[in-house]
Amino acid sequence: MSLSATTAPPSPAAPPSPDVPSRRHRGRLFNRLDVKYSPYLYIAPFFLIFGAFGLYPMVRTAWMSLHDWDMIGEHTFIGLDNYTRLFADEYFWNALVNTFGIFALSTIPQLLLALFLANLLNRTFLRAKTFFRMAIFMPNVVSVAAVAIVFGMLFQREFGLFNWLLGLVGVDPVDWDGQRWSSWFAISTMVNWRWTGYNTLILLAGMQAIPKDLYEAAAIDGASPWRQFWQITLPMLKPTFTFVVILSTIGGMQLFTEPLLFANGNVLGGSQREFQTLAMYMYEMGITNLNTAGYGAAVAWAIFMIIVVVSLFNFLLVRRSAK
Repeated sequence: MSLSATTAPPSPAAPPSPDVPSRRHRGRLFNRLDVKYSPYLYIAPFFLIFGAFGLYPMVRTAWMSLHDWDMIGEHTFIGLDNYTRLFADEYFWNALVNTFGIFALSTIPQLLLALFLANLLNRTFLRAKTFFRMAIFMPNVVSVAAVAIVFGMLFQREFGLFNWLLGLVGVDPVDWDGQRWSSWFAISTMVNWRWTGYNTLILLAGMQAIPKDLYEAAAIDGASPWRQFWQITLPMLKPTFTFVVILSTIGGMQLFTEPLLFANGNVLGGSQREFQTLAMYMYEMGITNLNTAGYGAAVAWAIFMIIVVVSLFNFLLVRRSAK
């Protein structure tokens, strides 16, 4: 009698748990939500900070500009009277002229010099490029207070270096902070020294993004370095140069620290307001004089509108000239 071993039939597979499809569905839903909404969470901190410290102050300032706003008294709604007052305010127009004068003496030479230095630093034959790039940026790292102290000593009437140099060629000493044109020149020199290197590095970054093949092809065709600069560098650098122009325009229209320190903290900008800028006048009306905060807010919004108009004009000018 033989015994035959029989194999037990395999047990049927257990049915899938009802939780597995639901987990897969939740996982796919979570992935879709992650892809769709995660970018908004990443940029949310910027908008929250901008809303608290940028948008709200702008809206608040606009509301204040429509009132006779006394910081320690009542706030009477007066509509557009503060803006109407601007057109008859000689101090406002004086500050506007000073701002545009300093802006012209600082921004135009600054951009031209930054373009020249960036092109020089982009040359292949230049040695120790990293050293020169770091050195040209150093003035921007120095504290603006230290810059103002140094340049204040250089532009002193009696013992300043510039008056000493002028004396060597027979020119009488210049009262740099006592006249409009001389104070403009002194402040613009300070601004140019501090910000030229900053703009140079931005333009240099734009130049390095231009394909080298274009220069090689132009060199093979016999184009000189000067012709390559005009026919290749400037047209390809237009977006970067436009950005630098707009950035310099905004900074020039908001000029405050340099002239304030040059005036030793006098917000009037000289005894006769020779170099009081719009930002200084806004500070005088909105902060120094507590009973004219509404008018100071109107000056602030006037500065904002002027910056928009001038930036748009410069943008169109650069775009048109680069074609």
